[in-house]
Amino acid sequence: MTKHPGDGPAALSVPAPPRSSPRGRRALLRAALGGTAALGAGAVLAPAAAVAAARPVGPRPTTPAAALRELARGNGRWRSKHQAHPHESAADRVAALSGQHPFALVLGCVDSRVPPELVFDQGLGDLMTVRSAGQVLDEAVLGSIAYGVLELGIPLVMVLGHQSCGAVAAAVAAEESGERPPAHIDYIAERIRPVIDRGHTGPARVDTTITANVRHVRGLLAAEPDLRARVAAGRLAIVGARYELGSQRVHRVARGGVSARPAAGTGR
Repeated sequence: MTKHPGDGPAALSVPAPPRSSPRGRRALLRAALGGTAALGAGAVLAPAAAVAAARPVGPRPTTPAAALRELARGNGRWRSKHQAHPHESAADRVAALSGQHPFALVLGCVDSRVPPELVFDQGLGDLMTVRSAGQVLDEAVLGSIAYGVLELGIPLVMVLGHQSCGAVAAAVAAEESGERPPAHIDYIAERIRPVIDRGHTGPARVDTTITANVRHVRGLLAAEPDLRARVAAGRLAIVGARYELGSQRVHRVARGGVSARPAAGTGR
């Protein structure tokens, strides 16, 4: 498998927010949900040895840095098979009736092998999860992210790609064959196609495109005015990461350039 930046041990950190804080009108959910989403921060998850301890009892994280640390600890517990299974008790289930206070939002793939609550060893009410094949964005996905950030005050958004992503593989196969995927799968492939790595071939091409796609989606979110304002204020971090099926490790994807979001329904 291709090696990626951040595959080695690294300390968890949240970059300082940008100095400027441009604000624009909300691009989504002008009624019930009330806004859009934008991101901007690189994530680093610490090695398993440093994070395998059981989750301490206490309030959920409320800052980007604390949220990243908790995800790192949880992934360490998952990898070392020392899961704490937090917030699963009868009392937690009753408490959930009064509302939700998730500390992170994970935009992940629909792949059944990468359930965020398991990968990060989190429980009821800890994470808001939004999942689409290949982390592809559309208005429903953007609206869901906007709700979590703008209405619930979630301080961390993570775009989580993964090794052996079928959506990326389908996009690469369509590009190479020139044949359009069936039905709505073509919509997904079209949104991944601009970031296909044409400098590699075979499995390496799929693998490097998985990372490029994470970086691309993070960039699209970072361009959303309302989220960008929260990042600038230090209230939000938007990070890209990958889950490796073999090692069960989540590691950062270095920040790349910001891309413009294509209009809904844009074809080839």
